[in-house]
Amino acid sequence: GNGSASQCSSHCQSSAVLMSCGDLPTFFLHSTPCYFCCHFGGLHADFDDKPDSLFFNDGQRRIDFVLVYEDESKKMTHKRSDRKKQKRKRQVYESNLINNGLQLEATRSVLDEKLIFVKVHAPWEVLCMYAEVMHIKLPLQPNDLKTRDSAFNWFSRLFRVDENIIKPEQEFFTAPFQKEHLSNFYIQDKDTFFNPATRSRIVHFILSRVEYATKNNVKKFGINKLLDTGIYKAAFPLHDSSFRHLSTDPDCPSERYLLYREWAHPKNIFKLQPLDFIRKYYGEKIGIYFAWLGFYTNMLIVAAVVGVGCFLYGCLTKDNCTWSQEVCDPNIGGNIIMCPQCDKVCTYWNLTITCESSKKLCIFDSFGTLVFAVFMGIWVTLFLEFWKRRQAELEYEWDTVEYLEQEEQVRPEYEARCTHVVMNEITQQEEHVPYTACGKCIRMTFCTSAVFFWILLIIASVIGIIVYRLSVFLVFSAMLSQHISGTETILKYLTPQTATSVTASLISFIVIMVLNVIYEKLPRTQTDYENSLTTKMFLFQFVNYYSSCFYIAFFKGRFVGHPGNPVYWLGKYRNEECDPGGCLLELTTQLAIIVGGKAIWNNIQEVLLPWVKNLIGRYCAATRSEKVVPRWEQDYHLQPIGKLGLFYEYLEMVIQFGFVTLFVASFPLAPLLALINNMLEIRLDAWKLTTQFRRMVTQKAQDIGAWQPIMQGIAILAVVTNAMIIAFTSDMIPRLVYYWSFSVPPYGSHSSHTMKGYINSTLSVFNISDFKNASKPFSPSWFGNQTTCRYRDFRYPPGHQHQYEHNIYYWHVIAAKLAFIIVMEHVIYFVKFIISYVIPDVSQKTKSKVKREKYVTQKLLHENDLKVVKKTMGKIADKIFKGVDSAFRPKAE
Repeated sequence: GNGSASQCSSHCQSSAVLMSCGDLPTFFLHSTPCYFCCHFGGLHADFDDKPDSLFFNDGQRRIDFVLVYEDESKKMTHKRSDRKKQKRKRQVYESNLINNGLQLEATRSVLDEKLIFVKVHAPWEVLCMYAEVMHIKLPLQPNDLKTRDSAFNWFSRLFRVDENIIKPEQEFFTAPFQKEHLSNFYIQDKDTFFNPATRSRIVHFILSRVEYATKNNVKKFGINKLLDTGIYKAAFPLHDSSFRHLSTDPDCPSERYLLYREWAHPKNIFKLQPLDFIRKYYGEKIGIYFAWLGFYTNMLIVAAVVGVGCFLYGCLTKDNCTWSQEVCDPNIGGNIIMCPQCDKVCTYWNLTITCESSKKLCIFDSFGTLVFAVFMGIWVTLFLEFWKRRQAELEYEWDTVEYLEQEEQVRPEYEARCTHVVMNEITQQEEHVPYTACGKCIRMTFCTSAVFFWILLIIASVIGIIVYRLSVFLVFSAMLSQHISGTETILKYLTPQTATSVTASLISFIVIMVLNVIYEKLPRTQTDYENSLTTKMFLFQFVNYYSSCFYIAFFKGRFVGHPGNPVYWLGKYRNEECDPGGCLLELTTQLAIIVGGKAIWNNIQEVLLPWVKNLIGRYCAATRSEKVVPRWEQDYHLQPIGKLGLFYEYLEMVIQFGFVTLFVASFPLAPLLALINNMLEIRLDAWKLTTQFRRMVTQKAQDIGAWQPIMQGIAILAVVTNAMIIAFTSDMIPRLVYYWSFSVPPYGSHSSHTMKGYINSTLSVFNISDFKNASKPFSPSWFGNQTTCRYRDFRYPPGHQHQYEHNIYYWHVIAAKLAFIIVMEHVIYFVKFIISYVIPDVSQKTKSKVKREKYVTQKLLHENDLKVVKKTMGKIADKIFKGVDSAFRPKAE
């Protein structure tokens, strides 16, 4: 380990496992001590007692990545032959890393002597070579375009991070790196030209493609495989400091500390995010997520204000709600006896017991609901269109405009599975693919079947909850048997319908969470590319979360028949009915429970669990407080970010977006709850990243991927669902039909348009003698001489020639509902089309910047080449002309 270069060389050449030192790059041979001698010989570099150091022991070479493994000689859990195989694979892998130009240094753990930390450094030559291979864009010259200050800059400055603490990033014109044009790039210092995020990205690219074994002529490669098989326990780039304090190294910018202090800390909940700084530290993929989440949260402010306004309007006008007053009036609702809502066990009940629920319903089922539903149909379009513009700006500023065409590399896992050879019809050359056409069909069939199986399982669970509703309603009806007078206070609030609705909503939420956890734990296959996984997972979650809401909104109480001929589920359970005021309040209850419960559950799962795991890890390492622990070992004890990274964060927010838009007509406070949740979500996600998780390998991302078309689909569906909620779930259309048509002659007896008598006109009459024996209730002795009861429907009364058939009011209401849906949809879709056409996806300012950058790139890179060519050709031409001139010149005498 401390020998001369010749001794190291002879040692390396004598090793059968490794390649010779003659194969190594010269810049590695000049480094001491020799990694082969120190590491494979059983020795390791000692820790230099600098806890915040980000360099090798020489203090010069920066640590770009850290690999962690358990010393095979100290393992007791595997067979000796298995330990040897693992050691051999690891040695071959590390040898190939060195052969690819990386420099390694191993250090034993301070807290656990079984652990070995292998620090990886990429020299300048390697960084330049792979930056060109990966088409990484790097600075050419500072951006010389003048930016115009917005009129709102003075206001937004109040919420920005202090520029003296986090300085704004300097803007540059960039171009894909080319080593032959090195002099054209803006290089002030070689050590800082490639920032730490870019360095770790390049090193991870190499780690993912270096071989470690060959079996049956198939090469095995990549750090991910080695992690999966346990040869390495972890692989990660380093945080640059502790989040609690500044780094002790004066040259370290302590960006992690600044991010925690100015971004993740709860005190910054009302501040704008330092997006450029987040992108610089964590990469574009993390940056675009927080940019989207912040933009969505800011747009929710407008929706929340309008939603609260509609809610307050409902609260202020509920006392003027005529139909609710009629329900609560002892002379009107008190004299209306309602038919039983289940067979035999249920009894007759008085309409006044729904007084309290009818008052609450007036808050949500008002004219403000219609205004808010139309507004949200336009809001969602504005959100998506303005996000496209914002996304285009970020694409330019973060150099991802041409990312998909230039920088994105083939996944190493995909390359590893390309074992089948096929002929490309276009190039007429052989190329490798992961599976044949037949294999692809089999895989697609299997995946489709699996998705449908889980969707059917969810539908089965929804049917189970419906059966629960139908059967438990009988129990609650018997337990909460109600005297017609309705004098007991508690029964004003706890009716059989309310008890069934609340318990069913809670059970539905529990089932949703359980199915969600089970589905997420299923083994993943190679088809789990993010966009494909996004579509499948969202389809599952869509059915899982929204199915119960769709049932309440559009199916419950729709197909119930009438008391003399009820409709049964599965031939046994009588279909459940809505309250006389409709199912809208129950839908609101369901949404409140699921949205609120989901937010609480996700915060517990995402924040509390990592914190507890890290707390247990620190407690187990009791000696930590007594010893100085290096930065790489501190980061090792943090939680890994997970293979899917931000996938579940996006999924959570898009599901919330669905609740905010799809059913907002029934719950105008949904945007406000979402706004509060998202303000916390941004800081909690930031807190997790900066304090609980290892640093992610930076990844490029041009946009938010498949989530964009999913949200566009939700936006289109939201117009339909909200129109149908207003038309079919609420009673707004029947009330309007009564007010304009059936309250005055020829159908009504009032002299002017009014809502008086509405309740009486919407409740049909049923003769109790027409009950079938199977559904006839036990009539109480106090029922008296009543021979009829009322039920919610529009049917002719007994004794009419078309008794119990739908009356003219019913057909007027159906026609009005269909007309309303058509008009509302066409108006909103027309406005959405106009908005989409008027607002361009890319602003003129961004287009100018892109054109300017292309011009500068062409001028610096291509025109300079032409100058060199012209200069070279000019010298050659001069020589040629001189030769010709001398040939024809007369000889001197």
